[in-house]
Amino acid sequence: MSAELILTGARAGYHTIEVLHGLDLTIPAGKVTALLGVNGAGKSTTLRVLAGVLPLRSGSLTWRDRTITRMSTVDRARAGLMLVPDERAVFASLTVRENLQVIVEASGQRDISPALEAFPRLAEAKRLTQRAGTLSGGERRMLALARALLAQPKVLLVDELSLGLSPKIASELFEWLATVAVGGTTVVLADQYTEEALNLADVVYVLHRGECSFVGDPAELKPTVPAEPV
Repeated sequence: MSAELILTGARAGYHTIEVLHGLDLTIPAGKVTALLGVNGAGKSTTLRVLAGVLPLRSGSLTWRDRTITRMSTVDRARAGLMLVPDERAVFASLTVRENLQVIVEASGQRDISPALEAFPRLAEAKRLTQRAGTLSGGERRMLALARALLAQPKVLLVDELSLGLSPKIASELFEWLATVAVGGTTVVLADQYTEEALNLADVVYVLHRGECSFVGDPAELKPTVPAEPV
């Protein structure tokens, strides 16, 4: 498998606290890579480093043979490296339609129909005119993913997809991610230990206190990993 992203010797953190301690990752192109671990393992921090939201203190990041360690978050997003953070990245004061239209205008797309086809619930008339801040948690998550879809990402970084969602909604979103991956988009998913994440992933990294404690085939973890988050 060819590599999409290569993170080498990554050290990063917040203020005086170092969260990642020399982490190495190789993300295969066109596949789903799952970063698993309990809260505080460094999963979200790793995604923020990949997206450029959090700078590296040391180490390097390569994207398709190009070093992007110092590339800005905006430039990474424009180039197709898209982060969907766990705080549900939507404009709460705008309607669903306005949230999607912002991305369409910024990315030069013609309309919002691909997002509405992917998430039919958002296409309902009452929801299109509903302010994003009043949507349910699952609907806000759908809207955040729909916004990312309209940007036509080459790499989609998704943080805690199932966090706080009902099993039914979480299952629907994992199914959508599977479709995105089949279409050739590289997906990096940070999640706790869930059966859905293991079933979706081609490669799994287990993080523990900012370091990698396992990397390999998801099938190697399925017999021992609990279905419910730790």
